[in-house]
Amino acid sequence: MKKTFNIFTLFALFAVIFASCSPDDPSLGKKSVKVEDLVEGIAFKIEHDVVNPNIIYLTSLMGNEYTPLWEHPQGRSQKQKVTLNMPFPGEYEVTFGVQTRGGIVYGEPASFTVENFYADFVNDELWTMLSGGVGKSKTWFLDLDADGVSRRFNSPMYFFTETYNWDALHTASGENYLDADVWDWKRAITPLAGDDGNALWYWLADWEGNQWMCAASDFGTMTFDLMDGANVVVDQQAYGLGTSQGTYMINTDDHTIAFTDAYPLHVNERTDEVKNATGFNILYLSEDFLQIMVVPSGTCFNYISEDFKANWVAGEPEPPYSGNANDDLTSTFTKKWQMSVNSPYNWTALDGSFLNNWNSPDDYMVAGFDYDESMIKNISLTMTKTGEKSGDYLFTTGVAEELKGTYRVDDSNNIIFDQDIDFAISGSQNLNTTKNKSLRIIRSEMNESGELSGLWIGKRSESEANYMVYHFELVTSSSSEEEGISITFDNSKIVFGDLEDNGNLRIEIYNEYGSTGLNPPVNPSDFIFDKSISVTFSLDDITLKEGAKGSYSAAISFADADWSSQYWGGGSGDTTVTGNGTYTVWCSPEPKGADGLMVFTVDIEDLAQEVVDLGAITVMLKEITIK
Repeated sequence: MKKTFNIFTLFALFAVIFASCSPDDPSLGKKSVKVEDLVEGIAFKIEHDVVNPNIIYLTSLMGNEYTPLWEHPQGRSQKQKVTLNMPFPGEYEVTFGVQTRGGIVYGEPASFTVENFYADFVNDELWTMLSGGVGKSKTWFLDLDADGVSRRFNSPMYFFTETYNWDALHTASGENYLDADVWDWKRAITPLAGDDGNALWYWLADWEGNQWMCAASDFGTMTFDLMDGANVVVDQQAYGLGTSQGTYMINTDDHTIAFTDAYPLHVNERTDEVKNATGFNILYLSEDFLQIMVVPSGTCFNYISEDFKANWVAGEPEPPYSGNANDDLTSTFTKKWQMSVNSPYNWTALDGSFLNNWNSPDDYMVAGFDYDESMIKNISLTMTKTGEKSGDYLFTTGVAEELKGTYRVDDSNNIIFDQDIDFAISGSQNLNTTKNKSLRIIRSEMNESGELSGLWIGKRSESEANYMVYHFELVTSSSSEEEGISITFDNSKIVFGDLEDNGNLRIEIYNEYGSTGLNPPVNPSDFIFDKSISVTFSLDDITLKEGAKGSYSAAISFADADWSSQYWGGGSGDTTVTGNGTYTVWCSPEPKGADGLMVFTVDIEDLAQEVVDLGAITVMLKEITIK
């Protein structure tokens, strides 16, 4: 999930920060304070709990007009009274300071001693998940290796507004933004929202598209233990950052972690940020995944456990579609998608490659699959965007029934509907959603101008490694109002063969320089159009030579009467010929506005040289349409 930077939200945040430090702020002390004033017993006090001496109370004695600034074994705080739960014996330091009109003043460090180990303070699940538990250790890795592979996160680092914390990213029931298809900040324990009602900025950056963040590498290890203390060893020697051994302390209430004599495992590019950190927030922690955010920079390091890394198996192939699902489905307005009449459905492998070469109605019927044009023409999907990842939909079925509701999209390009969708598209073939009420965008198609023109939306099989996919084409204002004009032609005058002695099969409909120039199958003056031209044709009696490649690119070659509007292949209207069958090719000549004919053919590359008997082939035109 990548969210747009909300600069107005951050301006509001900065305004709050600046206001808190303004000269009229009553929280700043009125009196001048010196270092020697900030001593234990006068400016603050350190007390052990009477019942449990492992509980330490730090209390400011400076009054509410001063903002206290504590640096203690579990991090930093600005509270008037701080409670520390200290599980391990040892001598610890506290530094107390205050914010005054003249600036921040800190006193000299004071110390306190904890005599005994108190196990209950490290029985919290945070301690156990981080270290493995009392008497154990646990090793963590940044989630990127030298091969550029991230196993759980999108990258080894995400980026957050500096005030983000555990409570802002967890719901009251415990759900975390990483676990949710669509994160709803309003359900967080303590929502952090800007004045506009939007959650403050964060970016789940992908390393593949943002390799500036760091080079792929083996960064080293970070090992936490609970053996005679809370110890941490960060070994980045092979990465060039050395090895450090120290201690750590978790504040289970605030979900923060403090390091002594060590820094968390990080990348070289962020060393200064880590060393200058004022604190480290734990944003996420489970048995296998850990996120630690650097305060105040907002850089968040993403870690995976040693067990997870060792047992991880590369996932199944991903479909080729990687666009912004909701923007492609709806953009900033309503889009209507019509089921394709030529290729309404198919199956693909998990990588999105088609399992059947179906490009025309005849292909389905020859293969023995249902095709009902009267139903297919009725089927459409209208999408209206209402949020970043949500909107309204309207399915029109093959019998003109309307199914309405709301949808959302997730980071895997699944469209999740608010109801089960299931209706016939042809005979026994149905369009239906998964048990999770979803369909996934598998492939996209672009027109000659590089604009999105079609989507294949699929359902993952529960028993086989494939998707059933449904083909929808974008309905534009012109295509919704104009079906196109059919051009009359005389099949008996069509010329075809290896007409240019280049191994290609050419179907010559008109060529000023060919035999059809004197005996045309069409009336050249009929060809006045400004959008597109299409040809549907059939091939029969093809026998390929042994060893032939069996797949051939077919495209229109076109020039109007004065060569001002032309097309010579290479667009999305080209198709692939695999043998006998019916095919459709189309193009949008550039510039727009064709008037008359100079050249109008269909060229199928290499087919002529790979058939046993070129003279045995039968070619028939089915339809010519202009728009």
